[in-house]
Order: sequence, then structure tokens, then C-alpha cells
Amino acid sequence: MVRSNRNLDGKPLKLLIFDLDGTLIDSRVDLVNSVNAMLRHFQRPELPPEIIATYVGDGAPMLIRRALGDPNDHYFLDEALEYFLSYYRVHKLDHTHAYPGVPEMLAALRRGRNGSERHMAVLSNKPVNPSRQIVEALGLKPFFDQVYGGNSFSTKKPDPEGARKLMAEAGAAPEETIIVGDSSIDVLTGQNAGAWTCGVTYGFAPQTLQTLPPDLLVDSPEELAQALA
Repeated sequence: MVRSNRNLDGKPLKLLIFDLDGTLIDSRVDLVNSVNAMLRHFQRPELPPEIIATYVGDGAPMLIRRALGDPNDHYFLDEALEYFLSYYRVHKLDHTHAYPGVPEMLAALRRGRNGSERHMAVLSNKPVNPSRQIVEALGLKPFFDQVYGGNSFSTKKPDPEGARKLMAEAGAAPEETIIVGDSSIDVLTGQNAGAWTCGVTYGFAPQTLQTLPPDLLVDSPEELAQALA
């Protein structure tokens, strides 16, 4: 079911910005395995998948800090992060896949109502290299003008720097832009950028969308295509 907290004002959407993990791709198993591999390496107890999933969304450094219980040893944190990234670099596509219906949804949304091609982009807090490699490996690259990651800019979401860069590249005003994601981080990014927001409930952190409701809320890629087409 599509739920709307605020009606789009009828102005055509020129730019669609998508989160990656939990929105376009289900990367939960590979992220969980990589975090637990890091914990084993440093003789720490492994964490349940459902706990690790709640740590995803603010970028790899914050993911590792949370998994380790927020230690004060910055050297240890850097070492743990490097181990995680090295492991994830090799195993990032072991189980990761696009959610069912995502390729069809992207194809439907690529063209606007008047037949003109829309601008679409990925803005993730995952590091940019694995983000781009995953998008390409899963066959999603042709749908996007750009893929930016958490280290593409001096700030990460929910700071609007990345969204504003994408709007400038696409020549799109905030009211012509919508940010689609699975967590309150994406909603806050959109609000900070003055853009529309759409939340998806099938991702990693749907509970956070209750505390910061988006303009639109959908339960599947198919509903997303219907809502924005």
C-alpha cells in the first residue's frame, strides 16, 4: 500500500536519488558475515544478524564502531575497519542481490510521463568503490547517471552535500527531486536538501521511518514504480 503524508505538488520529478543497501539491494548477509569475520579476528563474540542490520546506514566506520561497542581506542578502530573493508571487498557479492522487482522498477522510472529520460543516481553511505562495483555487477549501472558513496564527499548522509551535488549535476531543483531510502537517514537527507522523500518498508531499518515519516511510504519496488511513474 502506498501511504502519502504530503501530496506531490504536480511538478514533474526530474531527479530520483536512491539509497543502495536496503533500498535497491539486499546486502544483509554479506555485511553480517563481514562484521562477524572482523569480530572473530579480534577475538570478540559474534553478533546476531538482526542486531548488525540495525547498525547499517551511517557508513562503514560507524558500523564497525557500533559492532565493537564504541571503544575509545582509535588505533584499534582503524585496524578493525581496515580488516572489515578488506574482507568485505572480497565477499561483497557472495550473497548480495537486487531486491525482486528492482530492475523492472528502475526501467519504469527511467522515463518520465512525457517520455523524456529522467536523471537517476545512487547516494550511499557505503564506500564509493564497492558501491559502484556492486551496482555494475548486478546489472544496475545502465539506469544511473552517477553513483556516489560515503567517501565521495567530505560529509555523509544525512548531510545534504551529496544530494545537492547530484541536483547541480542534473540541473534539478529541490522540488524536482526525490530521495528514496529505507531509513530515517535518507528522509533527513531529503529534508535537509529541501527535496521530496520516499521510504521503503522492505529494507533494513523500516522502524526508523515511523519516527521520521517520509512524504511517501511504499512496501515494494512495484509500489514505488506506481507511485512515481
